[in-house]
Amino acid sequence: MIRVQHQLALREAETALQCLNGQLEERVRERTQELEILNARLTKMALYDALTELPNRIFFIDSLARAIAESTDNATSFAVLFLDCDRFKTINDSLGYGVGDELLKAVADRLQSLLRPTDLLARIGGDEFAILLTPMSTASTITQSANQILDALSTRFQLENYEIFISVSIGIALSNSQSNSAEQMLRNADTALYRAKTQGKAQYQVFDESMQASVLQLLHLETDLRKALQQEEFFLHYQPIISLATGRIVGLEALIRWQHPHRGCISPALFIPIAEETGLIGRIGEWVLEEACQQLRTWQQQVLQDYPLFVSVNVSARQLVQPHLIDHIDRVLQETQLNPGYLKLEITESVIMENPQLTAITLEKLQKRSIQLSVDDFGTGYSSLSYLHRLPAQTLKVDGSFVQSIDVDGERLELVQAIVGLAWNLGMEVVAEGVETTKQFAQIKALKCDYAQGYLFSKPLPAEAIAQLIAQSPQW
Repeated sequence: MIRVQHQLALREAETALQCLNGQLEERVRERTQELEILNARLTKMALYDALTELPNRIFFIDSLARAIAESTDNATSFAVLFLDCDRFKTINDSLGYGVGDELLKAVADRLQSLLRPTDLLARIGGDEFAILLTPMSTASTITQSANQILDALSTRFQLENYEIFISVSIGIALSNSQSNSAEQMLRNADTALYRAKTQGKAQYQVFDESMQASVLQLLHLETDLRKALQQEEFFLHYQPIISLATGRIVGLEALIRWQHPHRGCISPALFIPIAEETGLIGRIGEWVLEEACQQLRTWQQQVLQDYPLFVSVNVSARQLVQPHLIDHIDRVLQETQLNPGYLKLEITESVIMENPQLTAITLEKLQKRSIQLSVDDFGTGYSSLSYLHRLPAQTLKVDGSFVQSIDVDGERLELVQAIVGLAWNLGMEVVAEGVETTKQFAQIKALKCDYAQGYLFSKPLPAEAIAQLIAQSPQW
């Protein structure tokens, strides 16, 4: 009897032990699964971008390193494309970071739709993306892919209540560009991207060794540009604007110049894009506004008391979205005691279309202050006529590239004629820029433009020369 009881107790103990072992094994499996899930999450956090869910820089560099090793072993070719969204900061500043994030996700989706299964798209950081194209057969195939990206991203993005247009700049590094590491190749693509930015954006550039020295030079120039305001190296020239009705000077456009202490006078075409890219254009633009308004007020008080003259000042995209722009203009007008009616702000067509809703609000505030408004470089952008019709601008400035060829190109002449007709229908005046010959002058008069500006009348001049010129009462 006792032996039977011992056997039953032993069986119960074995059963309990088996049950305990099963429970332990289940706990181990559950724990293992939890660790695997946690590891997968950590891996995703380490290798993928949280916003777009694309691979991140670490993942891309690792994949690029493998591609370099494989190309060495198998003589295959590939390419790296480094992309940056042009003027993306303007969208964040004007519409908010939420809209900016949605735009980045939309850009990622559109890019992904263009790629093959063998290609890799990654978000490197901010508004920068990188693409690994592998395998690629020829350089022409790579540049064709770049052109497809440029075209695809130039189409509008509809986000929430906003219609947004953007462009991208692309730097390309080819696998035969003497790069022996992933970091170096990505840096080469970034260098080519920088060249694309400085060449006007919305384009691609392919890396070559000569770019490195050029980029270093531009970096030095950026450093010097940051010092230029403090050291008072900027100055203004003024180019007359002529009334075609009277043939007399009625306005002046303020144009910035930079006298570098070692390199001499540096062209605005070189330093303005750098200022825009670095954000320095805001401070520089404020200085130009202050200086131009003060100079006009000085002319009015000293030599031009009875001469109604306006001054035109260019406003950049960064300035237009700055929340304190209106306050700054108010302060400048108050300090200089300049009548707001003598100030005209020039805003390029492309800047207006970057954010037409915010632009319209800002321009309406300026109009209420009796400040004149002008759409600059008209004809070079992609204006929606419905937006243009709603903008409270008084003037269209026809881009000089059209005016300078109307005496030899019939199509350009017809285009300028169409712009003049559009302006009339919108109740706006027209300024023809870039007039250089008497034939061009006669043609824009025949087209009934209101104003003209160009080297035929005068090159941009320093302030003292402008006062002397006006004192001579020239008439064309």
